[in-house]
Amino acid sequence: MRRTAVAVLTAVMTLSVVTPVASASGDDQVVRTDKGTVRGKTAGQVRTFGNIPFAAPPVGENRWRDPQPITPWRGVRDATTPAPACAQNSQLGQPASATEDCLYLNVTTPASRSSKARPVMVWIHGGGFTSGAASMYDATWLAAKNDAVVVTVNYRLGVFGFFGHPGLAGSGAYGLADQQAALRWVQRNARAFGGDARNVTVFGESAGGLSVCAQLASPRAAGLFAKAIIQSGACGLNLPSFTAPGEFTGVWRSRADTEKAGTGALGCADVACLRAKPVSELLTVHEQFASPSFDTAVLPIDPVVAQRTGRTHRVPTLVGSTHDEMTLFAPLFWPQPIPETSYGDQLAWLFGANADKVAARYPVNGNADARDEIARVLTDRSWACTTQVTRAELGRHTRVSGYEFADPDVPMIFPGFPPFPEYGAYHGSELLMLFDMGQTLTPEQRKVSDYMISAWGRFARTGDPGWRAPVQSLAPGAIGGTDFALDHQCGFWSSIL
Repeated sequence: MRRTAVAVLTAVMTLSVVTPVASASGDDQVVRTDKGTVRGKTAGQVRTFGNIPFAAPPVGENRWRDPQPITPWRGVRDATTPAPACAQNSQLGQPASATEDCLYLNVTTPASRSSKARPVMVWIHGGGFTSGAASMYDATWLAAKNDAVVVTVNYRLGVFGFFGHPGLAGSGAYGLADQQAALRWVQRNARAFGGDARNVTVFGESAGGLSVCAQLASPRAAGLFAKAIIQSGACGLNLPSFTAPGEFTGVWRSRADTEKAGTGALGCADVACLRAKPVSELLTVHEQFASPSFDTAVLPIDPVVAQRTGRTHRVPTLVGSTHDEMTLFAPLFWPQPIPETSYGDQLAWLFGANADKVAARYPVNGNADARDEIARVLTDRSWACTTQVTRAELGRHTRVSGYEFADPDVPMIFPGFPPFPEYGAYHGSELLMLFDMGQTLTPEQRKVSDYMISAWGRFARTGDPGWRAPVQSLAPGAIGGTDFALDHQCGFWSSIL
């Protein structure tokens, strides 16, 4: 059941100067990278380049290996289409993919020329480490309004990115290694696209935010970025395990545990057998490998411990969450309405001996469905207060800013979700403010979007999003400081955990 909780979740030092080897040609749509020339396209205010390889295809003997160098190509590579999605099952309305050859990235850069190198923002997508794709995120707004270069990257997912076996070097961390390979590509090629390799911001949401946590804790990421943004991916995030009362499960897993899970998987006793398996068969155990592993070369230490002890890259960091994170997951954990008379039983299962204390703090609201109360409880306990801890612990060693996206009427971006009392500012809803995802925003929501895009861009340039409050609330008509810890009762949760 531990994997079930993680699967539902599907629904970051000083920079070294790298001498650039790539360059732009006289044709703005043609760029020479360090491995070959690519031709993109211009649309309105931006140029886009898609499907650019940053590592060799992870197939055959490269399956479950750290990313390998790509072979340079001759001629001009077509970069007018986005990168394909990595192999995954269909989740949260996103289509399945059987593409194992997926280590590609997309670049969006302003169409206008500039005499100054632009800040670079590298986006790591979410999806519970088992789904998602770089191509889902149209970075036009961020690039055009901030005069920035935005790079969205793929990385291996699930069984392809986080599988482990005693016979495999790098067990459980291939996806994290992919992200670092993409960041190294940015160091080599940023200048060709008008970017400044000395001013890279790595940012991501959900599993992407957790990936930023991992990169902050990874010695191998030193010098690859100058700033970091963690969106709804606090390093200590944890959810109910549903295996026993009171048990909550974190994201990270030791290499030993990952290798134990992989031993004998799919009826294979050795690596050769596993590498011979077709993608379709590997996808049958895809969600069982949704936890990046520490005790690895890429990630020597649990990111929670790294954060607590200061063993992270000390770069300016922006850390935030949405006001109602858990509402996205509550109807997946509990598909049917829960009578308010059963609320106490649910709390007893979740919190054991502390159930009565939780019930006193979070009484039912009389709408006959207790799922929204449960969602609020778990938003505070699992998401908000772990986000507050991340800000506090990172803030002991570097400059940290905070935000909370709190629009109660934001459109739903995940298709086919069931009725729920109030989704509010659900997990992932702030993405609508930063990326063009095809949804219509009201004029007031557009103002919030413009504010956030400018703040993210200002942070990428300077390390300061532009507000003084420790946590800035971001909602129509309500942009300003908020007492985040009080609102989410973090003092209470600290007292009982």
